[in-house]
Amino acid sequence: MSTALLTLLTSDTSTTTATMGWSSIIWMVVILVAFYFILIRPQRKKDKQDAEMRKNLQLGDEVVTAGGIVGIICKIEEETVVIETGGDRSRLRVRRWAISQNLDAEKEAAAQKNAKSAPVKDKKKDKKSDKKEDSKSENTTSESDSKK
Repeated sequence: MSTALLTLLTSDTSTTTATMGWSSIIWMVVILVAFYFILIRPQRKKDKQDAEMRKNLQLGDEVVTAGGIVGIICKIEEETVVIETGGDRSRLRVRRWAISQNLDAEKEAAAQKNAKSAPVKDKKKDKKSDKKEDSKSENTTSESDSKK
């Protein structure tokens, strides 16, 4: 009898161990997928946007370098960019990868975004002002009728 009991106990332990092994593997996969969507994917997207911004640099654009220097592009070469800074028009030659922001492109994007959202707000204001004018004209009409 003790042999049968021992066999029964050892068989349950092995299935429990196998189940625990698979569940830990599944949890590891879930964690890796979560890291991908939370950390890796957004960073790749930002890197692509930065590369596209550096590719589309033009003469006259106002840019900010990774070191915080603000200047206007006066010459574009294959791997470097020459920018003018300050009132004395000092020229600095920096690598393309060191450009962190294109202020002109950001201003244009913000202006386009505001232009798209501005008419919607104006329409809402126009509707509200129309309602107020209608209610005022009704009030004046009712007042004139009551005076008669």
